[in-house]
Amino acid sequence: MSVTSLQHVGLEVPDITTGLTFYADAGLETLERDGMGVVRCQGRDQDQLRLVEGSRKKLHHVCFGTDAAGLTQIRTALEGDRVALLDAPNESPDEGIWLRDPDGIFVNIKIADAAPSEGGPEALGRPPAWNTNTPGHFDRLAKRAAPPRDIEIHPRRLGHILQFTPDVDRKIDFYTRLLGMRVADRVGDLIGFMYLPGGSDHHVVALAKSDGPGPHHASFEMANADQISLNAARMVDKGHQSHWGFGRHVIGSNFFHYMRDPWNGLVEFFSDIDYIPADCEWEAQNWPEEDSLYLWGPDLPGDFITNYETAN
Repeated sequence: MSVTSLQHVGLEVPDITTGLTFYADAGLETLERDGMGVVRCQGRDQDQLRLVEGSRKKLHHVCFGTDAAGLTQIRTALEGDRVALLDAPNESPDEGIWLRDPDGIFVNIKIADAAPSEGGPEALGRPPAWNTNTPGHFDRLAKRAAPPRDIEIHPRRLGHILQFTPDVDRKIDFYTRLLGMRVADRVGDLIGFMYLPGGSDHHVVALAKSDGPGPHHASFEMANADQISLNAARMVDKGHQSHWGFGRHVIGSNFFHYMRDPWNGLVEFFSDIDYIPADCEWEAQNWPEEDSLYLWGPDLPGDFITNYETAN
């Protein structure tokens, strides 16, 4: 019994058009549908973000996919735990199961294909060329490495979401006991990282302790480190604020660059994240706080873990 894919994240925003402009400048496809803004990755027939109108930015819902048997099993587990099942909200009326998590955030679980959603060997789309020269491994012969400045850059998929929560342990219990996720790593009661047992990135949902719930960041995979940095530079040229990066995380190992959105939220662009195959005997670690954020990169900004949903 488990959810098998992260399908999309729903955000309330004060102005849908402003949000769509920001994500279009990040190389994502944007459109308006049924009164909401939709953000997609090029060549991917799957919503990655949905923007619904609200008075301020906040996390509206998280949508996961599973198969028919998984949906039945999850419904049974939720009913056995006396979790109230709800009608779909009018602003995002998907089929499947709707409920609220321990922080009151909508969660939607529906039947959806898992294969293209979580990276790994079966990731959707043609894999980018791997032409890297390192000591003893020369994959690029008689070719220049630097891409052309005008290369097209598009994020490939939504990889994960990091949420603020006042109780990391309670939220981990919800995701693992009722939705079937597993803990990849944690930092005491401050941060938790969870993956999908059917095979996924090191984390598909991450949690950070705060005074209240809220979105910290949605994270999009890029083909490589060049594309992360080029995309960030182009966004800065278009007037958007670089927040933190370029650097490399410790937990998950991924390269990263974070940009501020129009409402002080964050979006991360990443590549080279750890991958946990199905049935892997992964051993979760409890990391010390001082070693948990980055191996190298610029100094951590002072407001990186500020929850602007509760601050407003």
